[in-house]
Amino acid sequence: MENFITLLGNFGFPIAVTAYLLVRIESRLSQLTESIHELTTVIKSMQ
Repeated sequence: MENFITLLGNFGFPIAVTAYLLVRIESRLSQLTESIHELTTVIKSMQ
């Protein structure tokens, strides 16, 4: 049981931070993808 608590203490925080950052980056990537599609549409309409 003590080994489990030690493992959770050592790896729990980095895993939580990584999950939080991945969720934030995913939303930003979605916004970036939408912007690229809009830019592509605008460029095609200009030609």
